[in-house]
Amino acid sequence: MSSADPEVFPPTLREVMLRPWWLGMLAFALLLAAVFAWLGQWQLSSALDTAPVEPGATENVRPLDDVATPGEYLSDPLVGQKVEVTGSFVADDFVIVSSRYNDGAAGFWVTGQLRIADAAAPTSLAVAVGWTADRDEAEAAASALNDDPPQGVTLTGRIISDEGPALPRAGAPATEMSRMSPAALLGVWHDVDGLSVYRAYLTAGEPLSGLTAIHSPAPEERGGVNWLNIFYAVEWAIFAGFAFYMWYRLARDAWEKELEELEVLEESPLPTRD
Repeated sequence: MSSADPEVFPPTLREVMLRPWWLGMLAFALLLAAVFAWLGQWQLSSALDTAPVEPGATENVRPLDDVATPGEYLSDPLVGQKVEVTGSFVADDFVIVSSRYNDGAAGFWVTGQLRIADAAAPTSLAVAVGWTADRDEAEAAASALNDDPPQGVTLTGRIISDEGPALPRAGAPATEMSRMSPAALLGVWHDVDGLSVYRAYLTAGEPLSGLTAIHSPAPEERGGVNWLNIFYAVEWAIFAGFAFYMWYRLARDAWEKELEELEVLEESPLPTRD
């Protein structure tokens, strides 16, 4: 560069950041940060239980309709709630569920389809009516109940979330059930056309057909804070800060590249004329 050429002053980082392109990128970063901040606030509000369940509330027997709705999942605060329901069991729908533990002892549940009384439409609830450690005893109880299903009974027990279906263990019959899942039981029940079914199931407080009462203790009292949601809220806050950092880092990279190009131009020899 000759002495006659005007001196070129390199731009400052601030000058680069104030260019229209980088101001537009800053606006985009602000938009991303606002979205991340909103998501963090939503997670934080979900983490703090503003209406925690009163201690011992699950031990107050409530009508089933006040706690659960057919076809819908059971909300966490209501899992283990004691409920009362009246209905009649359906013949031939008592089924054995294996891999059930009672105070640590392995055994079997006998379960049935309870048709809810006075429901506006046909509605059923899966009920575990008792436990036994012996499969033959479980099969005998299920057979007796299928032959003479209890009618017009009022049951109390705990309402529990669906465990979800599972494949039978290796070597077990294809019909073996090892999870308490109303969805799976619906596949073997009779007369289900147009039937509404509760996703949750009931563990009866009083066993039927000489079975042992199912050990179903009160759920543990939970705190009013969900730490997992708080962790997610912190993550969203970090993402919001990262949006600003990325804008700064990209603008700085562009500035440094521009300085390097100016240095190369200054060091390059000017072409000479013949």
